[in-house]
Amino acid sequence: MPKKRRKTMIQVKMIAKTDIDPVQLASYTASLCYQAELPEMGKIIDVENRLFKVGHHTTIQHSSFTFSLEGIAVGDITFGMHMASPFYNSDQRSGRFCAKMFMEPDFEKIESYISGFWPEISPALRGKTLKYIRKCVELYQGNITRAAEVAKDFLKAERPYANEKYLEQNAPKIAQEQMRMFIPIIFPTAFAFTVNLSALVAMYESAWTPATKYVTERMAKELLKKFPELKFMFDDSRRRKDEWAMKLPLASSVSVKYKPGFKLLDVIAENKFKLPDSDLMHPVDKLHFYPELMDNSVGKIRTQVEISAATMGQDQRHRTIGRGTPSFTGNFYVPPVAKALGLLEEANKLMRQWVVLGKKLPKTLAMIIAPYGAMVSYEKTGDFNAIAHEQAKRLCWCAQEEIYHAGRALRLAIKKKNSRSRIVKTLEPHCYSTGKCAEGGRYCGRDIKLRKKGDYFPERKV
Repeated sequence: MPKKRRKTMIQVKMIAKTDIDPVQLASYTASLCYQAELPEMGKIIDVENRLFKVGHHTTIQHSSFTFSLEGIAVGDITFGMHMASPFYNSDQRSGRFCAKMFMEPDFEKIESYISGFWPEISPALRGKTLKYIRKCVELYQGNITRAAEVAKDFLKAERPYANEKYLEQNAPKIAQEQMRMFIPIIFPTAFAFTVNLSALVAMYESAWTPATKYVTERMAKELLKKFPELKFMFDDSRRRKDEWAMKLPLASSVSVKYKPGFKLLDVIAENKFKLPDSDLMHPVDKLHFYPELMDNSVGKIRTQVEISAATMGQDQRHRTIGRGTPSFTGNFYVPPVAKALGLLEEANKLMRQWVVLGKKLPKTLAMIIAPYGAMVSYEKTGDFNAIAHEQAKRLCWCAQEEIYHAGRALRLAIKKKNSRSRIVKTLEPHCYSTGKCAEGGRYCGRDIKLRKKGDYFPERKV
């Protein structure tokens, strides 16, 4: 069981729930399956033995709960809460837009996070870890002002219709987006997390890092305060006992990259693809809801990507896409602004420091002190409808630079494989097909007229 001193490290609160008691709701839905008339709400059956223990879990999935979490490390979301299961919904404090995250860091909170979840490491080693984190922050803070100036110049060059207000508002945000590559992902953040009952039980039993074990236990306790009759679902003896973390790369393999890696592995059943109308995707995506488009759920695209840990966090937003187990590659993603500032050696040095230090630390801690820019590789697979939804957002210029280039690489690869592929028509932003920006007041300032002539999918710097 987690030590008491961890209690206030990550704040976990249940902020919303289905308004019917979970046992009553499960009893009702289970009874409905076997009765000719609607059952009586409130009439209880033996949920533990008739439903839960025999695996009839659709009946308990009607109950959902929303939790608010404050103080969890970014890395324990990317490589933890968002890592494997697609059965959730969440919204996370933005590492792209929330300036205080990196300009006013709470080092005491970070130290408490380390000592609370990894009490076995010595004070000396904990001190070295904090020294590494402080150096990363100093690198970020020492260059963020110049980065904003560079970002503003890039915006002026790439987005001719961006007004001065847009430039002043967005240059600092883009600078933060790109310069955070030098920040370790142990930095605390917050998020709202909605999950159904059976998914929460599965996460509780499967958690593989100290923080995710703690968080899922706190979620269970919050739930049991309201519904103590569900205690039988949260059995500590069924919880995973070991831990999992990605292996660190070799120090000798450390290098830098300026673009995400991408490889098209396969396109399956393209002959079944049916091109949807663009109005079926905005503002509500209805591709998975039209019977005429069900064959698009049979065809699939399989790829392999190499992207930064920062962009992996973005990539997890689309949960209809399947992802394989990631691995660190040893590369550091240097985005255009950092490249323009000449921070290549700093990137190499930071990566080597992380790897050397990480070899001395518990593997789960080493994993989440990786810099945002540490690159990971994994396979992806998605049906045509899912990928159309994903790429409509990725190829919009409001998307971050790196994830745009990953989407651009997919589009180019599909065109290269089949120059007449109709799938390409779905790999485009709303403005390309309609001439109208889907972001309203967030219009990026790009020249939309280029959709008629010129290159609408160029390489971007910001």
